[in-house]
Formats: sequence, C-alpha cells, structure tokens
Amino acid sequence: MNSLNISNTSLLLASTLVIIALSVDYKEKLGLGKDIFIAAIRAVVQLFLIGYILSSIFKLDNLIVTSAMVLFIIFNASYHAGKRASHLKNGFLISLAAIGIGTSVSLLVLFLSGTLKWTPSQLVPITGMIASNAMTAVGVGYRSMNSKFTDQKQQVQEKLALGATKKQASLPIIRDSIKTAMSPSIDSTKTVGLVSLPGMMSGLMFAGIDPSTAIRYQIVVMFMLISTTGFATMIAMYLSYLEYFNESEQLK
Repeated sequence: MNSLNISNTSLLLASTLVIIALSVDYKEKLGLGKDIFIAAIRAVVQLFLIGYILSSIFKLDNLIVTSAMVLFIIFNASYHAGKRASHLKNGFLISLAAIGIGTSVSLLVLFLSGTLKWTPSQLVPITGMIASNAMTAVGVGYRSMNSKFTDQKQQVQEKLALGATKKQASLPIIRDSIKTAMSPSIDSTKTVGLVSLPGMMSGLMFAGIDPSTAIRYQIVVMFMLISTTGFATMIAMYLSYLEYFNESEQLK
C-alpha cells in the first residue's frame, strides 16, 4: 500500500490557494475576504482538533465512547439544521427526529448487510457523512417550504375555505419541498464517475486501495446518502408543515 504524507511545509504552501481566492475577492470587490479568511482559519483549527480527538477515539475503541461520538454528530447536525428553521417553533426537535431516524435506518441496513462494523474507524466517518448530507438536505427543505408557504399563501387559504384539511392544502408544497431537498443528492448520484470522483473513492485510491474496491465502497456510500436524504427530508417536511397552522387548522 502506498503511503501518503503531507508535510507542514507542503500544507503551508498549499495555503497559497486561499491567498489566490482572497486576491480574486479584492480585485472584484466582492466583500467576501473576511469570510474567506475566517472560514479557512476555522477549518484548519477544527480539522486538527477533530483529528486529535478521532485519533484518541480510534485507539481507545470503546463501545460507549464510540456511541457517544455518533450521538454527538447527530445532535450537532440537528442543531445546525434547526438553525435554518428559526421560523419554526420546534425546528430543532423536528431536525433531530428526521436526521436521527434517517441516519439510524441507513446504519442499521449497513450493519445487517455486513458492510459496516461497530468500530470507531468505520462508524464515526460514515455517520459524519450521513448526518452532514441529511443536515444539508433538511435545511434546503426548510427554506423551500417556507418560501412556498409565503408565495402560495392565498392558494392554501382558498383550499382550506373549500373544506380541505391542512394536509390536503399543504401536500403540493410538502412534495415540492422534498423534491427540492433531494435534487442535489439525486444529481450527484447521476453524474458520479462521469463528472466527479467522490471524496471517499478518491481518498481510498490515494491510500493505495485498488480502484475496483474503492468503487464498491463508493456505491454503498451513494446509496446510503440518497436513502438517508429521502428519509430525513420526508420526515422533516411532514412534521414541519404542521407548524404553519394553528389549532383551528388556520394558516398562521
């Protein structure tokens, strides 16, 4: 197996890529320089920090610690997804239910199929990939639903006035929001291998794994991500639309 080692000097030289981005921002007066700089610094600090933490967890290989890390990832993803639903009273709880169930279902299938073992080196990275994609999809769904309820307020009220239930009046919005949230995952699955070589597959090949083996892992990951996105967005949208109505089934 090939070894891959990036020295501190190489890492420092690679930071010139950020300088190029800052130069473009300065030239075009985009006003993103501060955000780019802070994002780069945060990324370095956070990645080194999580790297040391994961190294300790992998060496410890403890069931309780591994489970706690998985729960932390799910809670953190739910918290950030909930922040994108600040207009909803129970945004965090809805996100927790959606991401928690979606992630759990995918992990369960992977365990039952023998693809994944309860070891920190496998479980933690996979959970991170699942939860982060679910978080992004759910966040997109929240924004889409809020926009559609705002734009289609009159149509929803007319349906309610004609005797439709809140679910019947909201069903087109729910379905459109789910489709919007799932579209990025579906598009990336369609073009994988043709337009992009995904991170996990590329990382395994960087590490010297045979491409055919790396492809098998990537296929599992793509199926896992699209199923989790589907579960999570469906649960989130069917729970969150209720927040737009009062107890009398009137649109707030």
